[in-house]
Amino acid sequence: MKRNERIDRVELMRTFIRIVESGSLSAAARQLQTTQATVSRRLQSLEEMLGARLLQRSTHAMKLTDDGERCYQHARQVVESWLALEDALQFADDQPVGTLRVRAPHAFGQQQLLMPLVGFLARYPQLSVEWMLHDKAVDFISDNIDCAIRVGADVDPATVSVLLAEVPRCIVASPELLSRYPAVENPEQLSALPWIAISTFYQHEVVLRQAGSDQLANVAVAARLSTDSLYVAKNAALAHVGVAVVSSWTVEEELASGQLIELLPQWQAAPLPVHLVYPWARYYPTRLRKFLDLMREVMPQIAGMQQPKKD
Repeated sequence: MKRNERIDRVELMRTFIRIVESGSLSAAARQLQTTQATVSRRLQSLEEMLGARLLQRSTHAMKLTDDGERCYQHARQVVESWLALEDALQFADDQPVGTLRVRAPHAFGQQQLLMPLVGFLARYPQLSVEWMLHDKAVDFISDNIDCAIRVGADVDPATVSVLLAEVPRCIVASPELLSRYPAVENPEQLSALPWIAISTFYQHEVVLRQAGSDQLANVAVAARLSTDSLYVAKNAALAHVGVAVVSSWTVEEELASGQLIELLPQWQAAPLPVHLVYPWARYYPTRLRKFLDLMREVMPQIAGMQQPKKD
């Protein structure tokens, strides 16, 4: 019976942590996949067990009491220590278990990373993965995400960001579109062409660097179409809508077949860094550590990727 009580107490603390970090009982219930009534009962049980009011609630707001703040800090330490103990004692073979929640960009998640993920699941049969594809910035707490793969994003100092690889890019357009304009021989002439903007990476200007030198060219672009999808940009270029700067791996076949033409190959947009990002914590579960090992191993080897250039 004492063992059950201890497990119950850990679960109460986990629930309290989720309430605080998600901002409400209803949000905590969604993330824990239970009912708001259950979350409310757990909070009440924890308050009764500790003999202290932990939260002040009104119809519009929720605030930690002083006792609640102390409880939250201690609860995080206790839960992290408990998880570390579970890993050390129950899974001494270092086999990850449970569910890993990962967010990845649409293009990478659908194509480049799918087979490594399949191999990862085959290697660890006790592990499940929630593979969510989204190109927007991640909020680890409200989205209930363990880690995210980010392409081209600025590093957030509030998180751990591990640089995995870089994505080379190239400037492409269809032969039919180019036949309507004078031949492009220098970066300045690119501004006269219609453009497809990938809003997450560029909208009104593209910066190019000449191969083998530090010479830069700032190209103003007027977008006929703006999108946050790499695939939409590629398909629009194939449909003669405009010029686009795309990840080179997405257009290898089209360049080889002549459906698209690379413009000014001696001028390159900067490669996009690929990071694995996750929140700071004192303890990281085995499933996250194993996934980080996988990404470090496979990302630079994936077709179209390159090793990050060292400063």
